[in-house]
Amino acid sequence: MRLRTCRRQGWEGFALAAALVACLPTEETAPVRPPPPPPPPPPPPASPSECSKPPTAWLWCDDFEQDRLSRYFEYDNAGGKFARVAGVGRSGSYGMRVQFAPGDVSVGSLHLAFGRTPTSYWAPVDGGTALYRDVYWRFYFRNAPGWQLTTNTDKMTRGLVFAGANFEEAAFAHVWSGAGGGAVENYLMLDPASGTDAAGVLLTTQYNDFANMRWLGGMQGVTPVFAPSAAGTWYCVEVHAQLNDAGQANGVFEFWVNGNLEARKSGMNWLGGFSAFGWNAVYLENYINAGAPQAQERTFDDFVVSTQRIGC
Repeated sequence: MRLRTCRRQGWEGFALAAALVACLPTEETAPVRPPPPPPPPPPPPASPSECSKPPTAWLWCDDFEQDRLSRYFEYDNAGGKFARVAGVGRSGSYGMRVQFAPGDVSVGSLHLAFGRTPTSYWAPVDGGTALYRDVYWRFYFRNAPGWQLTTNTDKMTRGLVFAGANFEEAAFAHVWSGAGGGAVENYLMLDPASGTDAAGVLLTTQYNDFANMRWLGGMQGVTPVFAPSAAGTWYCVEVHAQLNDAGQANGVFEFWVNGNLEARKSGMNWLGGFSAFGWNAVYLENYINAGAPQAQERTFDDFVVSTQRIGC
């Protein structure tokens, strides 16, 4: 009977037996595991430097990631105290660090030229032929923690219209701190001046010819960027200087901090009808009239000069 039963089941019985055997665990059978997860995607490429593809309106861009110091017509490194250094810029990049010792007054500068200049000494970074009557420049700066105020002007930046081989200037766009002590020292201010008479006749005969300058009235900003509480913070400063048209008092001078308008002076007769040169130099400076009160540091980064707004 059993033989007949197996015959009747035929292949059905064999298949059932095989299935039961396959279900029995053996030492050689490994547990089933899910496939490994796919590898993570590669990180996105680093953001390109703004200097790698500058807008056409930009006359100059220096993020200090490359050594462009030879392009400045004057670079004073103050015996190594003002230098391009890795790791001190924004986000740990390269930056220009200045190290003041107690009593230091002038500790290095960067002098950039562009447009038409009186002689080839200025070595403009563009074609050297344009007359720029309307320029913007922007930079970031950070005073190191522990920064202390002084009792006299802290010079930081200026735009200039050089008008002669003896460094005569037809217009000055100074941006520096207030002077005289107290809270005014905490702020940047505009302090424009002219090197011509009201008609546009050049009066200055040398660099910083104070005896022949017309001061056009200062205007203070509203952000205390030099206050001890601001030390350790990066600030973005953008300046705009527009010369007046001949016969009109429509010059404009203004600046922003972190994109916010700080001060604006308009209605200026900056240089009368003078037209031989336009803005042709911008300086970044480390100058404390009364001398540094202690050993302290400042860093500059991301310096741009343009014919249009730049932004932070």
